[in-house]
Amino acid sequence: MAKKHQDSQKNKKFNHLINEKSPYLLQHADNPVDWYPWGEEAFEKARKEDKPIFLSIGYSTCHWCHVMAHESFEDPEVAKLMNETFISIKVDREERPEIDSLYMSVCQMLTGSGGWPLTILMDADKRPFTAGTYFPKQSRYGRIGMMELIPRIQDFWENKRDSLEASAKDVIEQLQQMEYTPGSEFTIEILDEAFKEASMLFDDKLGGFKGAPKFPTPHKLLFLLRYWRRTNNERALVIVEKTLHAMRNGGIFDHIGFGFHRYSTDSSWLLPHFEKMLYDQALLAIAYIETYQATKNKYYQNVAEEILAYVLRDMTSPLGGFYSAEDADSEGEEGKFYTWSPDEIKKILDEEDSSLFLKVYNFEHGGNFYDQATREKTGTNIPHLKNSIEKIAIDLSIPIDELNKRLDRIRSKLFSTRKNRIHPHKDDKILTDWNGLMIAALALAGRVFEKKEYTIAAQNATNFILENMLAKDYRLSHRFRDGEIAIQGMVDDYAFLIWGLLELYQTTFNERFLKHAISLNASLLKHFWDENKGALFFTPNDGEQLLIRKKEIYDGAIPSGNSVSMLNFIKIARITGNVELEEKVSQINKAFSKTIEQSLIAHTMFLSALEYIYGSSFEVVIVGKLNSDDTSEMLKAIRSNFIPNKIALFVPIGEQTPEISKITDFVHYKEAIDNKATAHVCINRFCKFPTSEIATMLKFLEINKEN
Repeated sequence: MAKKHQDSQKNKKFNHLINEKSPYLLQHADNPVDWYPWGEEAFEKARKEDKPIFLSIGYSTCHWCHVMAHESFEDPEVAKLMNETFISIKVDREERPEIDSLYMSVCQMLTGSGGWPLTILMDADKRPFTAGTYFPKQSRYGRIGMMELIPRIQDFWENKRDSLEASAKDVIEQLQQMEYTPGSEFTIEILDEAFKEASMLFDDKLGGFKGAPKFPTPHKLLFLLRYWRRTNNERALVIVEKTLHAMRNGGIFDHIGFGFHRYSTDSSWLLPHFEKMLYDQALLAIAYIETYQATKNKYYQNVAEEILAYVLRDMTSPLGGFYSAEDADSEGEEGKFYTWSPDEIKKILDEEDSSLFLKVYNFEHGGNFYDQATREKTGTNIPHLKNSIEKIAIDLSIPIDELNKRLDRIRSKLFSTRKNRIHPHKDDKILTDWNGLMIAALALAGRVFEKKEYTIAAQNATNFILENMLAKDYRLSHRFRDGEIAIQGMVDDYAFLIWGLLELYQTTFNERFLKHAISLNASLLKHFWDENKGALFFTPNDGEQLLIRKKEIYDGAIPSGNSVSMLNFIKIARITGNVELEEKVSQINKAFSKTIEQSLIAHTMFLSALEYIYGSSFEVVIVGKLNSDDTSEMLKAIRSNFIPNKIALFVPIGEQTPEISKITDFVHYKEAIDNKATAHVCINRFCKFPTSEIATMLKFLEINKEN
């Protein structure tokens, strides 16, 4: 069998992608299209042969990327036309987010929408003149196909090139006009406006925000939690809780193997786009953890731990870092790995258990999973809940503990069976930015849930990144795969890793993580900060020259590097006393205010930074013996409560020159009372008297006793 595989590989013809490390590029390495990776070789060839460039951007777990690949890029007829007409370039958007961001802006500008696969037609100077997303092989339903598009582009290139050049010139002029115009600094009132916008868009019936498709965007919920904490507006918490329950009950959650799928294609969270992304797991885990802190409802802890169980089981490299994603497709079909027919369930489980499972998880005889292209039922089902397990237990007259035990046992059997199916492709590259998000989630879980395995996993990933992706001059690399470290770090790599390091310090009180966060922040400012207009560029000052050097503030599927950096700057400023960082926060606020006011709900991580600035914020120094009972109890009281706008520092009793005192003089003269664990709490830069009483400390931290 192995020899047969080797022979088939020998007989295959490969294009210029064969030596790449990106799983996405390697998926196209045996296409008959003569693909090149992004680089000067391709651009030089286009100049030499006087051909336009066909740029295709996607990622390895993208369903419609696979569809276009199978339909067109693997088709000899299409490939022949492409090879005659174009120099074709493939880009992995996760490896090169700066290229993707630039040309996605072009696509949205020219067509009014965007998505992946992203298709750009441009010249050898990287100037785009046409854009689109998915193109079928043949024209249909009003959408031009590749067999019609390619000759049309060739005709324009050969006979009407002036019009293409005029189009490219117009695109570049529009790109250059996209520079953000600074405005006035937002005040606290904007947070009320943002809440009103979120409340108006909230889907009271189904959770989430109105319309379809529905994306998790957990940073919207993080903002609402902070708004609720400051204002006590219960509707903000209702929106958060309703949404988190609806997502966990829906088909967007993998009820057999845990973890969340990418998004729901419908408004009821039932029919997901089945890919699983590392960043979604990280941000959703944080949302569930913080909601647990806010409500003390163990349900949210359980969901967070389910997400992390999936990540630690399926998305963790033996080296310590975290993989990027799992595909939606297996065996050429989207969702096949995750869906079940009633007959399958009946074969695996006995009659009593199969009857229970089919009822609880709402199986339909003809299936509830529709083919998204034809809208026809597939005969299979997506397991989902329509009510809470508590309500189901009452309806079925089964004690809740018994029902949970039975469902866990059933899930375990189905999971064991599912393991034998052909698994979706796993994108096993390790990205610094997405790892930073997961480090933050695991560090937070480790301290809130008091579970060392989460803290250890966060430390392992951090050590991997610091040992492999960080140079001595504090420059980060973006991607690791198959032993290769590549691609200059971008703003998200720095911002998200700093976030993770700050969380990890507050979990472990290991000053090493804090030192790295501060040094990386200095490197970020040196290479990304715009000294003229303020805010951070997406790419470094010595990065590849693209058509424009963009800045990002939109908090989309992932929050922007500028938004996260605002929060990092505030925390580091409060730790170190560096007031220049607070001024940088103000400059980011002004730089983007005119853009943000057009859609507040699209910038919720930015709004969370404003909540930190305008709400009560706390600096807490605990002086004590790290593993003593009184210190542990004091830390537990802080960690179990939802106090988002705080930094916590630790000073060990008895050390002459503690390591933390070399980082900040904020801890100087902070001492223990009667050798007991003592809290020094400052609120909005006003310090209370030290206390060894937990109740007094919590009062200073504005935590009500009944919480």
